[in-house]
Amino acid sequence: MKISVILAHPQEGSFNHAIARAAVERLTASGHTVVMHDLYQEGFDPLLPGEEIPKGASLPPMIAGHCAEITQADGIIIIHPNWWGMPPAILKGWVDRVIRPGVAYGFVAGDSGEGVPVGLLNARAALVFNTSNTEAVRERTVFGDPLETIWKNCIFDLCGVKRFARRMFGVVVTSTEQKRAEWLHEVAACVSAYFPPEDGA
Repeated sequence: MKISVILAHPQEGSFNHAIARAAVERLTASGHTVVMHDLYQEGFDPLLPGEEIPKGASLPPMIAGHCAEITQADGIIIIHPNWWGMPPAILKGWVDRVIRPGVAYGFVAGDSGEGVPVGLLNARAALVFNTSNTEAVRERTVFGDPLETIWKNCIFDLCGVKRFARRMFGVVVTSTEQKRAEWLHEVAACVSAYFPPEDGA
């Protein structure tokens, strides 16, 4: 399977980077083809120009490449910290520019965009791994876990990816090395569950 992995964290050496490495290592060991993007390292431009908005717009080569990859992906893994209940701006910009009409979703014939979108992504499953410095109970009861709504309902379900799982790791800032090792083991197990080894791997 071809798996697209998208990482959005500005600090090398972060636990988000460790999560990405654990996911990529497990995918590779399982015989999958991995396309990995560290958005900060690549200098991804998150600003969506007005001329890119229409379906069928001419896209810069970098954006066209991302669109082609996400269209061809059999699975998608997103990794980012929880910042104010949202992804980092660079990842929000990636969604704006890549999860676009004609690539990730469309509308039925005769619909001018006012109806319910039809998902176009071919991915069989999507995983989202987040880090947080908020206790899980507080995240759910006080904030309502907005990242679950964003990724599950507003993005992947809308784009046709029905098999979805998300895991929030925290509190990261006070976590021990042992706890982080346990979390990375959980990442690898989750990746294996959703993207099992290819035959012969």
